[in-house]
Amino acid sequence: MKILYKLTLLVIFANSTICCAQQTLPIASNLRATYTNGTRTTSGEPGRNYWQNSADYSIKINVDPQSRVLSGTVSINYTNNSPDSLKEIDFKLYPNLYKKGSVRNMAISDVDATDGMQIQQLSINKQQQNATQWTIDGTNMIVKILPLAPKKSIHFDITYSYVINKTSHIRTGQVDSGAFFIAYFFPRIAVYDDIDGWNQHHYQGVQEFYNDFSRFNAEITVPGNYEVWATGNLKNANEVYTEKYAKRFKAAALNDKVTDIIDADDIAAGNITQNKTSNTWKFEADSVTDLAFAISNHYFWKSSSLVVDHKTGRRVRIDAVFNPEHKSYFQVINYARKTVEAMSYTFPKWPYPFPHETVFDGLDQMEYPMMVNDAPYEKSDDDIELTDHEIFHSMFPFYMGINETKYAWMDEGWATIGEWVISPIIDPKITDLYAINDYENNAGKEEDPAIATLSTQLDGIAYMTNSYPKPALGYLYVKDMLGDELFTKAIHYYIAHWHGKHPMPYDFFNCINTGSGQNLNWFWKSWFFDAGVPDLAISKVNADKEQYTVTITNIGTKPIPVNLTVFYDDDTSFIIHQSVACWKDGNKTTIVPFTAEKKVKKLVLGTGYDPDVDKSNNTWIAE
Repeated sequence: MKILYKLTLLVIFANSTICCAQQTLPIASNLRATYTNGTRTTSGEPGRNYWQNSADYSIKINVDPQSRVLSGTVSINYTNNSPDSLKEIDFKLYPNLYKKGSVRNMAISDVDATDGMQIQQLSINKQQQNATQWTIDGTNMIVKILPLAPKKSIHFDITYSYVINKTSHIRTGQVDSGAFFIAYFFPRIAVYDDIDGWNQHHYQGVQEFYNDFSRFNAEITVPGNYEVWATGNLKNANEVYTEKYAKRFKAAALNDKVTDIIDADDIAAGNITQNKTSNTWKFEADSVTDLAFAISNHYFWKSSSLVVDHKTGRRVRIDAVFNPEHKSYFQVINYARKTVEAMSYTFPKWPYPFPHETVFDGLDQMEYPMMVNDAPYEKSDDDIELTDHEIFHSMFPFYMGINETKYAWMDEGWATIGEWVISPIIDPKITDLYAINDYENNAGKEEDPAIATLSTQLDGIAYMTNSYPKPALGYLYVKDMLGDELFTKAIHYYIAHWHGKHPMPYDFFNCINTGSGQNLNWFWKSWFFDAGVPDLAISKVNADKEQYTVTITNIGTKPIPVNLTVFYDDDTSFIIHQSVACWKDGNKTTIVPFTAEKKVKKLVLGTGYDPDVDKSNNTWIAE
C-alpha cells in the first residue's frame, strides 16, 4: 500500500546480539529464542523444528448492495502444528475497525460507524457455544476451548454479518452505487507463531496484516446482474456467465493479446450473467494468506495472459476491471501485464507465483493475494507506479508470509524498490523516485527512528519513511554492491527457503548473507538498526594537470554510494560511481581519482537515489 502520514512514536528495538563473523546485529530476546528452540537458524534457513499452523476455510456469504449487509457462514478446520497445547483460539474480526468505540489511527466518517461484526452463532466441533465462551475486544475475538494438543485439529462454524462501509474507504468498501471492493470480510483465526504466540495486535487502520497460509473455498452470492472477481480460481464460470462470456473468460487465460471480455456494447446489451435473481460464484485458492473479492454491475473488463515460466510454460491471467469513466484505466491492463512479466524475468526474476492478478478500480491503493484495489489517476506515471507497486506485493508479503503488522519494511520496502526498478521498464520517461525526498527531509529528526523499530510503534512520517524509502534504499544499495547476478542469487536463496512460511527480519538478513557468500552485517547494522543520517561531502580536490584526486568524506553515519558527476566546460559530463562497499571498513573518507579529458568546470556529488541532509558541501567549482 502507498501512503503518507504525519505523526509518530519512538521505540527502542533491541538489547542483545546475534553472533556472526566480523559483525553483530542487535536482536531482541524473543527472536533470539527461536535459535535456541531450533525453529530458525543463524544461517537463515528454517530450523529443524520450524512449524506453522494451518486452516481450511469454507465461506458462504450473501452480499446485498442495497443495504450493504454482508451475511453468511464460515467453517474452519484448524490444525495445531505447534508444540504447545492451545487453551484458546484467537480470531481477527477486521471489520470491527468500523465498530463504534474501536481504537483507530485512521479517521472514518460518522455514517460508517457501525455495531461491527455480529456473531450470531458459533459452534466448536459441531457443538453450539454460548456467547459467554468468546470475548470480543476491538478487532480481536478470543474463544476459550478445551486444550488443543499438538498435531490435533478443531472445527469451527460461525454465522455472522456486518454492514459494509460506504464513505470511509480504508482498503475495502463501497466504490459507487454498483461497485464494491470487499476485503477482511470473515472471521479468521489469528496467527500463532514461534515468536509471539498469538498475534494480538489490534488492527487500527495504519499497520497492516499478518495471516496464516490457508486453503479457501468461497461461495459468494450476489444479485443476478452483478459479477464477481476474487482471489483464487473461479470454479463455475458456466453456471454464472452466459456461454458467450464464459468462452471469452476462458480464452483470455490462454492468449497473449488483450481481450475485451466486457465493453460498452456488452454493458448496453446485458445478458452477461445468467438470468437469475441471484448467482453464486465459487472460488478456490490454496496456500494463500487471505481472500478478497470485488463486485460490479457496470465495470468494463480487459484480460490477457502471459507465460511466466519458460521452463514449464505456465501462464498467468491478468485482468483490469474498471469504471469506463476513468479513461486512464484503459491502459492499466498493459501496465499490469508488463509488471508481471518484469517480475518473472527481470526483478526479482522469479516466476509469478499465482494463477491470476486482477487490478480493480477502487478507491484505494492496497494489495491482496491475486487482487489489488487501485484508485484511478489522471497521469499515466501515477497509474504505472501504483500498478507495479501493488502487484509487486504478490511476492512480499503474500508469497513470503511476512508479518506486515510488525515489519512493514519487509514488504513495503520491497514494493518500493520494485516500483523504482519496474516503472522505467514500462515507461523509460519515468524518473520519479517515490518518497526519497520525504526521508531526506526527515532524516535525523525525532521522528526518524531506526528501520528495525516495530511498525506497531510508529505512525505518521516515521511509519512512512521506515516502511517505504529507507528500506528500499537499503535493498537498492545491496543490489548495487553485489551486482545483479549475485543479488539475484541471494534473494532467490531467501525466497526459496521462506516462501509459504513466516520469515522474521533476521531470516532475511542471514539468507542474503548466506546466499551471497558475503557477511553484510556491517551494512544491515548501520542502515537498519543504527541511528544517524546520510551526509557526504567533497572535502578536498587535488588537480595535477589532467589528473584529479577527490576526497569524499562521510560526515554522517548512514552509508550511501558515492556518485560524483564531472562537468566539463562544454557542458558534457560523466559519473564516477563507488558502491556502499567503499565504507565497509568503517573508514570516514574514500578517494575518487579520475583523468580529465577536457577542462573541468565543476564536480557535483549525489544523485536522486542518494539522500543527503546537507548538500551545501556537495559541489566543487573550478577556479
